[in-house]
Amino acid sequence: MNKRDMGLGFIVVILWGFNFIAIKLGLANMPALLLAAVRFVVVCLPAIFFLPRPPVAWRWLIALGLTLNVGQFAFLFMGVKLGMPVGLSSLILQSQAFFTLVIASLMIGERWRWNQVIGLIISAIGMVIVGSQQGSSMTLVGFWLTLAAAASWGTGTVIMRRATQDVPPFSMLSLVVWAGAVAILPLALLSLWIEGIAAWQAAWDAVNWVTIVCVIYLAYFATLGGYGLWGRLLAHYPAAVVSPLALLVPIIGMSSAALLLGETFSLWQMMGALLVMAGLVINVLGGRLKKSVKEGQA
Repeated sequence: MNKRDMGLGFIVVILWGFNFIAIKLGLANMPALLLAAVRFVVVCLPAIFFLPRPPVAWRWLIALGLTLNVGQFAFLFMGVKLGMPVGLSSLILQSQAFFTLVIASLMIGERWRWNQVIGLIISAIGMVIVGSQQGSSMTLVGFWLTLAAAASWGTGTVIMRRATQDVPPFSMLSLVVWAGAVAILPLALLSLWIEGIAAWQAAWDAVNWVTIVCVIYLAYFATLGGYGLWGRLLAHYPAAVVSPLALLVPIIGMSSAALLLGETFSLWQMMGALLVMAGLVINVLGGRLKKSVKEGQA
């Protein structure tokens, strides 16, 4: 990867890392499900009028919208609203890589490699440690909702692999926008059912410039900008080259939460976080490290 594209990769990491700060601030004056719905309204309008529908079947597009967008962000936003620190949520959300492995093995018969098994075990131990530390800084319901968000993301990733098989090349941005459009109505109905019209009115009355900036950031920077640049990198480089950059997202998320929001982490939470990160690194890089060692010994 050349220096310019490496720089673009770091921009994506920063956009996604600070995404969690925007979520936390946006939820201060807006219900979780309503914020998720508004996010995708802003993502889709007016972009959907300029981007053609991606060449995937409607059933796959709907499935992607319900998993990647409705499931992931409904659970994540509610988890943060109900007491999950955004720094830790940026880390736990990356467990989607392991949910992807499990679901891919069940749905499409993918085989596991040694580094994926070891990485899963280490990260699982780390998540158990983090999850056991509920209290004033983290609620158990917030932790489980964030883990459910990761499971939804992993499911959506497998569906995306299946949906994009044997289709001509297309813009990742168009998929983001059209799958986002699928999510608007379900999120709005869920918000109306769970949060109620009174919460909508209260959010309207409480809206301020911070809320507006957060929605703009979530829609244009984290979603359209982040996924647009990420798709561009994936179009030019193998996933094995691009995906390790995502390991930096929790680092940005946790450090920015500590600096800007004053979030603190207990010793056990930090130990658990280090184990989760170690597992992710082994999962992503373990196979290549073993190959490099063998080549060096040859």
